[in-house]
Amino acid sequence: MKLTEPADRKRDEPFWTAAREGVLMLPWCNECDAAFWYPRPVCPRCLSDDLGWQAAEGTGEVYAVSVQHRPGMGREADDGPYAVAIVSLPEGVRMLTNVIGCDPDDVAVGMAVRVAWHELSDGRQLPMFEPIS
Repeated sequence: MKLTEPADRKRDEPFWTAAREGVLMLPWCNECDAAFWYPRPVCPRCLSDDLGWQAAEGTGEVYAVSVQHRPGMGREADDGPYAVAIVSLPEGVRMLTNVIGCDPDDVAVGMAVRVAWHELSDGRQLPMFEPIS
């Protein structure tokens, strides 16, 4: 299965459109009135397909973190270590992301973070998080 099939692109379009403008959107189940992450065709809680999108606050807290010392996909060896984290959002979801804007070894569980955007080569923006000072 391809990572981005046509149906996925249509389903994810509200996320990418908002991300281009610096707004973090979450898929929302209208049946159980709750956010979920990652975008999918049905709600993972109640299996309803009555879905929409709502803007997230854009803040969160580091739930778990791992510092990677080998370059990952799309990274050069000179990029150095980076922090991969699970961030808990106040909307009740957790996102796998990177924490940027500080030394990766300084990222800690419980750290308050806010969304920051990393521009991709095709003009989309990928949400990452940075510490709130």
